[in-house]
Amino acid sequence: MAGAIASRMSFSSLKRKQPKTFTVRIVTMDAEMEFNCEMKWKGKDLFDLVCRTLGLRETWFFGLQYTIKDTVAWLKMDKKVLDHDVSKEEPVTFHFLAKFYPENAEEELVQEITQHLFFLQVKKQILDEKIYCPPEASVLLASYAVQAKYGDYDPSVHKRGFLAQEELLPKRVINLYQMTPEMWEERITAWYAEHRGRARDEAEMEYLKIAQDLEMYGVNYFAIRNKKGTELLLGVDALGLHIYDPENRLTPKISFPWNEIRNISYSDKEFTIKPLDKKIDVFKFNSSKLRVNKLILQLCIGNHDLFMRRRKADSLEVQQMKAQAREEKARKQMERQRLAREKQMREEAERTRDELERRLLQMKEEATMANEALMRSEETADLLAEKAQITEEEAKLLAQKAAEAEQEMQRIKATAIRTEEEKRLMEQKVLEAEVLALKMAEESERRAKEADQLKQDLQEAREAERRAKQKLLEITTKPTYPPMNPIPAPLPPDIPSFNLIGDSLSFDFKDTDMKRLSMEIEKEKVEYMEKSKHLQEQLNELKTEIEALKLKERETALDILHNENSDRSGTSSKHNTIKKPQAQGRRPICI
Repeated sequence: MAGAIASRMSFSSLKRKQPKTFTVRIVTMDAEMEFNCEMKWKGKDLFDLVCRTLGLRETWFFGLQYTIKDTVAWLKMDKKVLDHDVSKEEPVTFHFLAKFYPENAEEELVQEITQHLFFLQVKKQILDEKIYCPPEASVLLASYAVQAKYGDYDPSVHKRGFLAQEELLPKRVINLYQMTPEMWEERITAWYAEHRGRARDEAEMEYLKIAQDLEMYGVNYFAIRNKKGTELLLGVDALGLHIYDPENRLTPKISFPWNEIRNISYSDKEFTIKPLDKKIDVFKFNSSKLRVNKLILQLCIGNHDLFMRRRKADSLEVQQMKAQAREEKARKQMERQRLAREKQMREEAERTRDELERRLLQMKEEATMANEALMRSEETADLLAEKAQITEEEAKLLAQKAAEAEQEMQRIKATAIRTEEEKRLMEQKVLEAEVLALKMAEESERRAKEADQLKQDLQEAREAERRAKQKLLEITTKPTYPPMNPIPAPLPPDIPSFNLIGDSLSFDFKDTDMKRLSMEIEKEKVEYMEKSKHLQEQLNELKTEIEALKLKERETALDILHNENSDRSGTSSKHNTIKKPQAQGRRPICI
């Protein structure tokens, strides 16, 4: 009895110790996940769980976003999840998104999962027109998106209409030109075919390298008012703070780089920016809500920290990640080279097989023709032999008849004719017999000549039969060809080797190999810079080509602003735009 009571009390105490939980739904750019979280969990506990699940180590770019009364907010790491102003109805939903953007995606984004999440988010922002993208650049970006999804272009697989269901261009671009979906697909496919050989991660990185030069890339806009009550826009990004006219989000009126800002603060709804140079006036503005000021300050602190972090030596963790990324890139490059060699050898083997099959078919046809020619020669020889035999027999018969006629003539001459009448008749018969004998002699001679000719034809036919047999013998005794499936040649000894057994993977990289790989990577960078000029020329050609189909009345305000910026500066670069205010010298701010 006492034991039963003790066990019941122990079970009750265990039941009381189980923590209370609630369900959270995390929405990423390409998946949804649900977790059971403890009531006491802070934002960092949930954020770390999500990052571990995704295998993400570059956590400083991301955050968990939610919405409060049409205002975006981010989960604070040091605050309990349920203490935030979120819906208490389960599951509680958060969006896992990039909160801060890199200055240079190729140098800063190390992990492939990080690159992929940024690619999906930036692509969606361009398609949703939250980032303005010129038409010609939209086509180029679409071609890289297709390469990332479908791999190398194959005309036999990627036939006309294979992009019909894909969303690749902003609706603004589609409506701006009198072009059918087939015409857009044709232009996208033309560039898609040029990206052959790029892996998914390479295509996505090329996409980000182009997108990061767009004016609205990575900028968070907030509606503000200055001291005079003028409506303006504040832009916060990786390079600093920017002040825009509400009608022009492409070109800032003035910019404050992070390294030229001394202090940022707010009191209630008033926000203050103090430049490092004390000769420049302090800039103050008001926002609509206190919550917005908190969000602006949060983004400013995070972007400033990353700005300063980029200008210092990489931490040990980042160095390790970059080293692992380089090794992984080298391994993938060697794997792609191996696959390319195998594919080339397979194609060569298939070509050799096709050539052998073609030659074998040709030899069979030649042998068939030779056999037919031999059969015709044998038939001709048999016919000529039979005809010669008949002619020879006829000649013998005629010679026999001629001999009999001659004997008859001699007998008639030797016989005495008693009467004159008999003599005259006998002479007439003799004359007729002589004429007949002469004709028969001529016919016999002609038949003899014909027999000689037939013998000669028979000899020629037998010679033709001998030559046909000799040709058939030559065809059937030709040397044999190599086997249909040649054994692939062994890899050269100077290429580093690796073995893949089960789930284990081992590498053997020599220092010389890594140096050579580094030199190749540097060479690729130089080639990329050379290709950039060619890429710009291609963009200009496409822009000129589709300009005639543009509907001017459908141009948006951003289209007009972008064209004006392009006409003024020749090339539109986000980084050039930011640096312009600094080049004009320091002067008091008047907005």
